[in-house]
Amino acid sequence: MDPSITKYLSSFEFGELQHYENMGVIPLLTSLDSSPEYLTLKEALEKKKLKITEVSQQGAVPELKVINEAEIPVLLLDGEEVVGAKQNRVLNTTILLKEKSETIIPVSCTERGRWAYSSREFSDSDTVMSTRLRSIKAKTVSDTLADSQEYHSDQGTVWNAIEELSEEAEALSETGAMKAVFDVKRKDLDAYLKAFVSVPEQKGLLVFADGKVVGCDYISLQSAYNLLHPKLIKSYAVDALLQKEPNTEQPDVKKAKEFFADVVKCQEKKYESVGKGWDYRFEGKTLVGSALKLEKKVIHMAFFAVSESDKTGEMAGYRRRTRFRS
Repeated sequence: MDPSITKYLSSFEFGELQHYENMGVIPLLTSLDSSPEYLTLKEALEKKKLKITEVSQQGAVPELKVINEAEIPVLLLDGEEVVGAKQNRVLNTTILLKEKSETIIPVSCTERGRWAYSSREFSDSDTVMSTRLRSIKAKTVSDTLADSQEYHSDQGTVWNAIEELSEEAEALSETGAMKAVFDVKRKDLDAYLKAFVSVPEQKGLLVFADGKVVGCDYISLQSAYNLLHPKLIKSYAVDALLQKEPNTEQPDVKKAKEFFADVVKCQEKKYESVGKGWDYRFEGKTLVGSALKLEKKVIHMAFFAVSESDKTGEMAGYRRRTRFRS
């Protein structure tokens, strides 16, 4: 594994374990330098420094056009959803948009049944796709990168996963929109948000569901993490609340350390990022992950526990699957 990424992983200090229902969260803290400065998607849109549209009047499902008018970069997070235009989309990888730039970005559709304009520009949906969907999409993007150096997902696999999630949540919509799941479960998700608050100096989180490690996210700027914290909590929580399994396992620091020990054993591949920096892809026996690195600074990284069926793309029904193997 790249020494800079290993350095960040080994620098993590664990905050106090938080627990609610069947989900546990350990805040990740680090004293490593957090530069450079950048805006989040939410900040850039609110400041009217970012414009996201279809690539043309006709549009193209796997691509969007983004204009960054800010004097500093803008961070777009893997799995972050934008809504509007001809259909809702999510980012296929984390991108640090160059300042004063126009970029074509790779995306996946999260609204299968619509291909008609609802607005000219996209807005922030305040959602990061569920952790399980993120891991499935990440694996298909990594496979495409290895084959063709392109950040495309297997759109059919993504649609199937959204359909299964929607059925489990009893949140079917006319257009098959993933966002409907989060809307239907809003009250439950609000309870998770109240239980898991960000702590001072927090830059990441490691999450348990039903006593097993699900995954982790790290973001270099504490201010950026604080803004993204609610999105990330909902991303992990939507799976946790749908996947409650009776067991006696409890989250603890030992399991967290074992998870990171497995992370550093992952195989690594490196690709030029769509924006600034380099995109790293990781795969282990029961893990998939990615990281965005600019020079020697890790901007974002995420690792997820997966089963063998997840890695091979076998989409068994939610109730029949063994979930969250760490």
